[in-house]
Amino acid sequence: MDLEAESIVKIDMAMSSDITESCKKLLETQKKIATAEEELKKLKEVETNLSEQTIPNLMQQAGVELIKLEGGISVEVKPFYSARIPASRSEEAFNWLRENGHGDLIKNQVSLEFKMKQDNEAKALVEELKQKGLAVQQKTSVHPSSLRSFVTEQIRDLGKDVPAELFGTYVANKTKITTKE
Repeated sequence: MDLEAESIVKIDMAMSSDITESCKKLLETQKKIATAEEELKKLKEVETNLSEQTIPNLMQQAGVELIKLEGGISVEVKPFYSARIPASRSEEAFNWLRENGHGDLIKNQVSLEFKMKQDNEAKALVEELKQKGLAVQQKTSVHPSSLRSFVTEQIRDLGKDVPAELFGTYVANKTKITTKE
């Protein structure tokens, strides 16, 4: 039995340097990944600044909306819209949508999924089930694409304001570069 215990110890000792080296490589790789991710984050910030600030400002100063560069490259600045309801403001945002005639954007989920334009039916069912003493869980949401389309329509197409603090609206001009490739 002592012979068998010695061989296990010898195998473990021999493997430990391989394990140690592999662990060192893993740590080095993780550091490289973290550095690359940080560099990517910085590059994305530079890209956003160029696309949403520098180029749109320069083109506005030049009084142009579209320019064509050498090599078949076209540069155009177009409006960009984004929106996201902060979790801490969701009930308030939903109430605003309902009060302003846009409650049909809200989806409700009560063990069934209610589609857009069924907000009233979902609320009624939840109340009915609660009155029957059932433990009902209701989930309400506005799909991000629906919200973005709504905000775009309200601001761009209809010239209306929507509460930016409720909908996390972000409006910017974005540079679009196309090539003839």
